[in-house]
Amino acid sequence: MDSGVETPKHIAVTEITAETDTRDILDHARQMGVERNFDDVYICDIDSHHVETESWGELAEYIEDEVLRFQAVDHLKNRTGSPPYGLNGDLGLRFQDVGGRIIHQGKRGEKVEDKSVHRDVVLAQRAYESMAIDYTVVFPTQMLNLGVHPQFHMEGPLSTAYNRWFTDRILPADPKLGSMIYLPFGDPALACKTVEEFADKPGVIGFMVTSVRHKPVHHNDYMKLYALLEEVGKPLGFHAGYYWADEWTKQINQFGAMHALSFVWCNVVHMTNWIWNGLSEKFPNLDVLWIESGLAWVPWLMQRLDHTYLMRTSEAPLLKRVPSEYMREMYFTSQPLETDNRKALEFNCDMINAPSQLLYASDWPHWDFDTPSVIWDMPFLGEQEKRNILGLNAAKLFGLDVPKAQQGTGAAGK
Repeated sequence: MDSGVETPKHIAVTEITAETDTRDILDHARQMGVERNFDDVYICDIDSHHVETESWGELAEYIEDEVLRFQAVDHLKNRTGSPPYGLNGDLGLRFQDVGGRIIHQGKRGEKVEDKSVHRDVVLAQRAYESMAIDYTVVFPTQMLNLGVHPQFHMEGPLSTAYNRWFTDRILPADPKLGSMIYLPFGDPALACKTVEEFADKPGVIGFMVTSVRHKPVHHNDYMKLYALLEEVGKPLGFHAGYYWADEWTKQINQFGAMHALSFVWCNVVHMTNWIWNGLSEKFPNLDVLWIESGLAWVPWLMQRLDHTYLMRTSEAPLLKRVPSEYMREMYFTSQPLETDNRKALEFNCDMINAPSQLLYASDWPHWDFDTPSVIWDMPFLGEQEKRNILGLNAAKLFGLDVPKAQQGTGAAGK
């Protein structure tokens, strides 16, 4: 007997393994780009990642210290274990695969036949082509925790080696790849030397502090660094991360809960110190960008700081305005965009002046990555506002060239 109810069609599900090609994993993202006609939309991804430890043998050759270089190379030849010699490990990384159900970042074992360019370049190209991205910024992964290395002196030589390897072996291979160079923030003098060495390198569009660290950003030792960044005209980004060994996060017994708080908390602290100590007044021409913390925390912090500041203005004598006004002039990356409550998301976007201050980020290949459609499908934004967030804001901030056909009907700006 015909019930009149249509029988659901069975959809073939392809198993994704560590060897699955990036283009296959992102096939749905490619289809979404076609449906939304992203060909005439300039899309800039301000936060994607590669797994730098897969090239640790190459990177180790760039370590200046002979003993450390020998130990790093020897570990790869004669020992097993992760992370490789020199890095401080965080076992939390193993939880991001969700018990083996989301595995496209744990081991990127897909085949790359083309040996004419570096494997990391090919993987980046497969991702940005699948998501219709015109320019992508690539960050390290395991090295984001170097700021809490128990051997604090390791951050300098390892980050310098990484920066030289990346600007020598990766960036020159593709003009669509960019970098915000790792600043060894634990050594202010070396951080300044890093700016001087890399500011003019092709593909270097800014500099990045890994937010997982316990260094007060307002310390006098960093004033020369900020002045130098202001002088060279390159933005400063604070890239968040998680840290399960913090005294607060050690109380949390599940990775997801720790992840939700830790990525936000490190940037909350740095933002508060930056604002309250008047660094926006001291360095008014230094653009500051907050990366991989989402948006929900920003309105909350704006209200908390404004409320307290108005009762204790004497404690922040350098401020000429309420904290939220300085924060609205900063830049924020979208990922992970909290889309579950549309009213809350619209409020968050309004509070940060998203049409001019928000930059799209995918965070590919991490388990919670966002495709460009996340921005394009936000119903409370106009088309030009979406274009600004997807790429034009970043183009203005970093001085990137945008083809005329992709500029839309208006200009992005503050």
